[in-house]
Amino acid sequence: MTYSLRIADMAAAERPRERLATQGVAALSNAELLAILLGTGQGAGQLSAVGLAQYLLGVLADGGDPLAALQQSSLSQLMAVKGVGVAKATTILAAIELGKRVYYARPTEKVAITDTSLAAAALSPDLMWQLQERFAMLMLDNRNQILGQKVISIGTATETLASPRDIFREALRAGAVKLIVAHNHPSGNTQPSESDLQLTRQLLQAAVLIDVPVLDHLILGQGTYHSIRASSTLWEPQGAV
Repeated sequence: MTYSLRIADMAAAERPRERLATQGVAALSNAELLAILLGTGQGAGQLSAVGLAQYLLGVLADGGDPLAALQQSSLSQLMAVKGVGVAKATTILAAIELGKRVYYARPTEKVAITDTSLAAAALSPDLMWQLQERFAMLMLDNRNQILGQKVISIGTATETLASPRDIFREALRAGAVKLIVAHNHPSGNTQPSESDLQLTRQLLQAAVLIDVPVLDHLILGQGTYHSIRASSTLWEPQGAV
């Protein structure tokens, strides 16, 4: 595709809206999705909406993750790019916020947390896309329904501290029968570190003594999550949440 052309000059099958309608939204690139929000480019003889979207993502990313940069962008940052006025910038920010709210939709009250995706959805408002590491937990009853959730600690951009004593004190105070613990990685890399695994081992050992099982340790970041239980042999035998 030639993105310096106006979208109106592209073949119909190459236009983002038409491609979405015929091939589905998942078939579009990040730039094409953003182009639909932008609507127009920089003007006659300059970049099309898709070209402007590519340029905008490149400027914001500055060599990093373009989607992470877009998610954290401000109105002034967007409007600093030539061709992006207040209408385009506010449309982008509104779409980002709506996407967050959809992602953050918590499980319906009294729904049993029987799957890691439900646990991640419940924890997302506290952990997903945060710029500092946070450690949180879900406290469950004997039917895996949420009794409560709490952020235990907030750290730096790269490190947070959580004490098994603090975690189980909150669990016992809430009358929890089971726990799911979680923290976020602001970098978006959700692979567990050695310290993450070590803390998980400590929690599992303490859980046996206190008789409050830890069902999983999730790592969230930039729209994704990772289950340590599903990817390790720390739980023996492994089983479903």
